Amino acid sequence: MLRGLALLLAVSALAERAHSAPLASEASNALHRAIQFFRTEVAVQGTYVWEYSEDLTLREGEGVVTATQGWVQPPGTPAVGMAFLQAYEATAHPEFLAAARESAAGLRLGQLMSGGWYASIDFAPQQRGQMAYRLGGNPRKRNTSTLDDDITPSALRFLMRLDRVLGFKESSVHDVVVMGLKGMVGAQYPNGAWPQVFQGPPDASKHPVRPAAFPESWPRTYPGHQNYWYFYTLNDNVLANVIETLFEAETTYTASPDPEDQALARACRTAAERGGEFILRAQLPEPQPAWAQQYNFDMHPSWARKFEPPAVTGGESQQIMRTLMDLYRRTGDAKYLEPIPRSLAYLKRSRLPNGRLARFYELKTNRPLYFTTDYELTYDDGDMPTHYSFKVGDGTAAIEREFQHVQATPWPQLKAEMTRKTARPDPAAVRRVFEAQDVRGRWVEPGPLRFHRPKDPGINVIRCSTFVKNVELLSRFLEGEKEGSSTDQ
Repeated sequence: MLRGLALLLAVSALAERAHSAPLASEASNALHRAIQFFRTEVAVQGTYVWEYSEDLTLREGEGVVTATQGWVQPPGTPAVGMAFLQAYEATAHPEFLAAARESAAGLRLGQLMSGGWYASIDFAPQQRGQMAYRLGGNPRKRNTSTLDDDITPSALRFLMRLDRVLGFKESSVHDVVVMGLKGMVGAQYPNGAWPQVFQGPPDASKHPVRPAAFPESWPRTYPGHQNYWYFYTLNDNVLANVIETLFEAETTYTASPDPEDQALARACRTAAERGGEFILRAQLPEPQPAWAQQYNFDMHPSWARKFEPPAVTGGESQQIMRTLMDLYRRTGDAKYLEPIPRSLAYLKRSRLPNGRLARFYELKTNRPLYFTTDYELTYDDGDMPTHYSFKVGDGTAAIEREFQHVQATPWPQLKAEMTRKTARPDPAAVRRVFEAQDVRGRWVEPGPLRFHRPKDPGINVIRCSTFVKNVELLSRFLEGEKEGSSTDQ
């Protein structure tokens, strides 16, 4: 009877596989069309921007982009390159690996001597300042690597994954990663923080290690930028992205047979844990035990841009708690969990009447802070600029559920959960993806483009974010098909 049941299950599995085979074939064809179009018609020396007009004549990143520029900031080149790699790992098709290599080559040309990247790379001969500096040229050209908006970290995560796929054997990729990781680790301050941008290692004597504190007073009008980009930065999840990247580096290069790579892996882990130490130092005291977007060198919350005052942030504080839980998953050290209950309780009692959180809470009083459209600081939310989120979603319920799970789960099990694969996509979702694709391999969507003037509401656009999402979905589906085939055998 058991043998009969096993045979029935096996026949059922084979029937299901036969039914899904045409869908897998269509998904594979859609993947080939999409990548072929991007690689041959969209790329500029292997790089990509954010959005294009349907005819590819208009291009945008975080602003209008010229025909000779590529964009590093996601969803630009690193995000597209990562999608190429995911397609290759799902199918082993050499075309997809070649596309990823081309993106890596474009990023290599844009790498700065400080080790990282700026938001864009310009390949025009008259604008080769970045490439010239990378190759030892004019030292007056740009050499400021940025961690803001996940620019340098995302480039490194893509290049590390490609380096692993290539067996750490191609110096044109490997050397770029090593230079980038060493630059990022070297830019860390003595207290474990990172700035928004860096040109090299900081002067440790100018940065004493101390805990965060409230200033006795702070200016209510914008005092100017004060080079805030060198301050200790949590804004836009800079620290969270760097820590994630360094732990990925540890995992990647621990697997390398080269002792120097393994030493680099250990250095990356040490730097990531020191980043966690900064988070612990940066938690403000009661009655506001959360975090600021940025801190000056006295460890006081400080001004950054003219609409980012010294304040406790209801935005980045939520991501910081998730980062603390990730640090615990990586290390098993309970000190990273200790700040979370206080911060959760604080954010809960700071909810706005509509259930959201303010991006900024006034130091000590905890009153929500906003700006007028003329950038005057105010307690009134009736005349806010629209380009910035002065109110953010309240994710504390989800964070609390995650925290309770982390507390209740043995640490080895938590660590194992980090390697779980994403669920296989629903076939209906896969079919919707390739049915939305045109014969050239494009996913064309209604516009307009955001930064071109005048805005044309009738224009159609091609978005890298959509390309990345759809290629990842198709790849995950085909990966599941491949695993299913090996199981059937």
